[in-house]
Amino acid sequence: MGRGKIEIKKIENANSRQVTFSKRRNGLLKKAYELGVLCDAEVAVIIFSNTGKLFEFASSSMPQIIARYNKCFEPSECATVEHQREPLQGPKEEDILKEEIEKLKLKHSQMLGKDLDGLGLKELQEVEQQLNEGLSSIKARKERMLMDQLEQAMMQVYQSISIFALCGLLIVQVKSLACTFCYLRGINI
Repeated sequence: MGRGKIEIKKIENANSRQVTFSKRRNGLLKKAYELGVLCDAEVAVIIFSNTGKLFEFASSSMPQIIARYNKCFEPSECATVEHQREPLQGPKEEDILKEEIEKLKLKHSQMLGKDLDGLGLKELQEVEQQLNEGLSSIKARKERMLMDQLEQAMMQVYQSISIFALCGLLIVQVKSLACTFCYLRGINI
């Protein structure tokens, strides 16, 4: 079970905020170190706490990395500059996702036999083919389940028959022993 999501907003309690800052700062610095080692990347992280205290990490020399960073803003010095995007999706992506959701809803509706008016013969045949494939898959799964249940029932019947046979054999043996006992004692049955 994973951790629950927290709302990203300022922590009001000063002690909790300081503890969270320390833990997250250490985690960020650890990730920066790992990125530098694993990927042979030049990594620099600069953090100022709310009290103004400086925390930093550099996989090599901090002044060299900062100088290299500053050179990237001079024309033709740095071929590619890739900025980290905001975690929130832009409106264009949001529109694309909404459109995709609408398409999926329409497809689902069509699979239920609704909203078929706008479809041509080819599209109707495709929907029919998908439904037939789904139905075949469902029937095969149902058949496997029924066969498993039948096999289990047959095993139970076999076990019951075996138990009854053993009981019958025991009854015959008990009768035979009783007859032998009576004969030896001279008792007529």
